[in-house]
Amino acid sequence: MLTYKVSVKTSSQCFAGTINSIYLTLVGTERSSDRTLLDESFFDHLKEVKNNLDITVKEELGDILLVKLERESYFCNDQWNCSCITVKTPFGKSFEFPCYHWIPENKEVVLRTGKVAHGLPHECSV
Repeated sequence: MLTYKVSVKTSSQCFAGTINSIYLTLVGTERSSDRTLLDESFFDHLKEVKNNLDITVKEELGDILLVKLERESYFCNDQWNCSCITVKTPFGKSFEFPCYHWIPENKEVVLRTGKVAHGLPHECSV
C-alpha cells in the first residue's frame, strides 16, 4: 500500500468554507485514486483552513497530473472556495494545484498542476 499526503487549503475569504460533501480524486500518469470524501472538519465558514489527509492506494499512481474536486450540495448557497491543493507522493515528489475559485455544486472541477500566475499571491504552501 502506498500513501499520498494531500494538503487542502480553503480560501481566506469570509464564508469560504462549506458543510457540504467535497470529494477529491488524484489522477496520475499510471492510474487514478478512488474518489475520497474530505472530512467535514476541513470547512470552517469563518476562517482560512489548512488540513491534511492521506490517500492510500494499492499501486503507484505515477506523477500526479490532475486533481478532481466535486461538491455535493445539501444546503442552498453553501459554497466552498478552494485556494490550493498540494500532493506529496510516497517517493518524495510534490505537486501543487492552485485553484482560487468557488467550487460549483454537483459539477466536477479539474485542477492542473502548475505555478501561480505572475501577480497573484502564492498561498499554496500548505
